[in-house]
Amino acid sequence: MKLVLISILTLFLFRNATAQISLNYCNDRIQTGAEQTERYLPYLMNKRIAILGNPSTVIKGRHLVDSLLARGVQIVRIFGPEHGFRGNASNGTEVGDEIDPTTKIPIVSLYGNKKKPTAKDLKDIDLFIYDVQDMGVRFYTNINTLRDIMEACAENDKELLILDRPNPNAYLIDGPILEEEYKSGIGQFPVPIAHGMTTAEFAQMINGEGWMNTKKKCKLKIIPVADYDHSMLYKLPVNPSPNLNTEQSILLYPSTCLFEGVKVNHGRGTDYPFVVIGSPSYKGIYDFSFVPVSKKGMSESPLFMSEECYGIDLRKYDLQQLVDSKKINLSWMIALYRNSPEKDKFFDQSFSKQIGSIEKLVGVGLFRKQIEAGVSEEEIRKSWEPGLSNYRKTREKYLIYQ
Repeated sequence: MKLVLISILTLFLFRNATAQISLNYCNDRIQTGAEQTERYLPYLMNKRIAILGNPSTVIKGRHLVDSLLARGVQIVRIFGPEHGFRGNASNGTEVGDEIDPTTKIPIVSLYGNKKKPTAKDLKDIDLFIYDVQDMGVRFYTNINTLRDIMEACAENDKELLILDRPNPNAYLIDGPILEEEYKSGIGQFPVPIAHGMTTAEFAQMINGEGWMNTKKKCKLKIIPVADYDHSMLYKLPVNPSPNLNTEQSILLYPSTCLFEGVKVNHGRGTDYPFVVIGSPSYKGIYDFSFVPVSKKGMSESPLFMSEECYGIDLRKYDLQQLVDSKKINLSWMIALYRNSPEKDKFFDQSFSKQIGSIEKLVGVGLFRKQIEAGVSEEEIRKSWEPGLSNYRKTREKYLIYQ
């Protein structure tokens, strides 16, 4: 009876959360690095260029590759991260090399048979450009690709030009510091879950903290975002990946992506990834429901496919409340575990080989034990110290934007 009352109260709170209000976005006040063509275009002329890009690599709605080609820049090779250069591959799906059908330029995948450019890939280039949108969280794999490219450039004496972009979650610095034993493809750096840095700032940290497998540092040239600081919210003009397809999903991502480590569907197989959360086991506990289906390019085989899942609907969750809190929301994880009728299966990883364990996502071994023991959110946060405070001090050394 007590569990039912708690569940009803939890559902009431979620159902009656303040409707989403307009956030104070600053897109009209800032310019991304790519948009400031006058600052770098002369530097590209008479050079053979390689570029890492995806659908977020745009200038005012036009892809950077197309824009540079139209201006006479010689692009000899394109590299693609997770989801591919055109962004049509599902999460975790290996992507192969190909010829870009639009430009006829060879595309080398860095999310397939290899993770970093080879000496052969870089032999005939003079400059490497990095311009992809990041999410500001440890398990968003673009920062792994950034490190691999920096390492390859350092080893082959190539300069890396970073056209910086705002971090949509820059307001957020939160989570435990990754422990060495939980390093994986979804966590490779001793930083918190949300690191509060832009791509260029993170590149400077990679160089400064010696996170490459080479004693050499990567030669960096950075075009910073103009008129920007970390307090500014930036609404992404292009979806950064197939499953981050709404304003809600992008700002909720640092919190709800943690559900990839438990046996709960977090919206994959719906039009609202990272925004709806549930499983069939919550029938009779939560009223809200959804049915995951196969969605090409997003999630072909989602957890609990074609089954009715019951749980939490965050489509109208107050994003301003989330931003103002400056915290990852742990209450949803705590509530869903507490209300689960199958607690012994909640952290089971046998359901998918592609999804990381909760330890890999959170980055520490204690979190699962804390949730199972019913430890409060306040106590969980205390266990992240002093690591989180020490990280904030280290981060200060590499900031471009105050």
